[in-house]
Amino acid sequence: MAGWILKNKFTIAMISSHAPSLNYFRGPLISALRDCGFKVLALAPNYDDAVREAVRDWGGIPIDCAINRTGMNPFLDLANAYRLSKQLKELAPDLVLGYFIKPVIFGTLAAWSARIPTRLAMIEGLGFVFTPGPKSFSLPRRFLRWGVMVLYRFSLARTQKTLFLNPDDMQEFISRRLVSANKTLCVGGIGVDLDAWQPSPLVTLPITFLLIARLLREKGVIEYVSAARAVKKEYPTARFILLGGVDDNPGAVTTSEVEEWVNEGIIEWHGHVPVRAWISQASVYVLPSYREGVPVSTQEAMAMGRPVITTDVPGCRETVIDGVNGFLVPPQDTEMLADRMMRFIRNPELVDLMGKESRRLAIEKFDVKKINQRLIEILLREAGRDNEKIGAL
Repeated sequence: MAGWILKNKFTIAMISSHAPSLNYFRGPLISALRDCGFKVLALAPNYDDAVREAVRDWGGIPIDCAINRTGMNPFLDLANAYRLSKQLKELAPDLVLGYFIKPVIFGTLAAWSARIPTRLAMIEGLGFVFTPGPKSFSLPRRFLRWGVMVLYRFSLARTQKTLFLNPDDMQEFISRRLVSANKTLCVGGIGVDLDAWQPSPLVTLPITFLLIARLLREKGVIEYVSAARAVKKEYPTARFILLGGVDDNPGAVTTSEVEEWVNEGIIEWHGHVPVRAWISQASVYVLPSYREGVPVSTQEAMAMGRPVITTDVPGCRETVIDGVNGFLVPPQDTEMLADRMMRFIRNPELVDLMGKESRRLAIEKFDVKKINQRLIEILLREAGRDNEKIGAL
């Protein structure tokens, strides 16, 4: 609890393009907002009964809206933005906060059109369009990037503030003139509930590596499997676990590719499942991603006392002090990734030493309660309502 509540009614509309994220990633924020006296409208396109009930349990009001999460039809997106504008006009929130690319762009434009007084955007990560990869400089990818930049520039000009999870993303948007520097703020990772994600007994026999990610090439899935193949040639008992569902993103790995790796005996794949029990089975968490916001899965693994191997790229580098709670490796460098994995096999005492440092850093940087209170203060300040708190200490 913040130690205060609002004395006047304040309604916030939180817009996502993926309803489950409101439960998995935004639930604690919804709960904290409710406890401070906010009415929280949780808008998303793909609710099912379970997610709808979970959002209600957090204290939000689930509301269906039209946003096409992955399609690239601008006419459909503009039509959905028009529908969303009419919906927001009827709901009349005091503030709109959109996260993920389409809510940021089209949700902001809808809120501006509906004359919602305060509009904030949160850039969770730069996504497929800006992430380096094998096809980064292809003509279609460059054309798509140009179109997205135009839309970002137009929509972010209509926000009071754009929030970023890491300083690299913020600087890139500023340098590309997608947003004015005086309208940006870096808030860090979205955080993890340190009470819920407690350290669990360490596993060192066998040394077990874990990657949790949507099955996209830019998440470093290919590099993880290639490094695992190299490690198992020298240490065949090492265990490699992959969690995550197949995606319809253009950079997705196919089901047949994953099944081939499983049949080869390189990895175990358990699909999209709750992750806490699997982190407990892991010795080391691995995320060889090409770019992130600040990855929640890494924050959860750190909170549970697991060392981390990740890439020295925006977002990922926020989670590791090289040589302290894990190792940073260059992106797409399978050889170095395998080398750092084998360090833990040759020196299993590092699992305990670096795991304790991960928990310490999680407490220091990723306490969701502290992060959410800071976010709430930002929302109130941008709405000009920070003088309405009752019982503030």
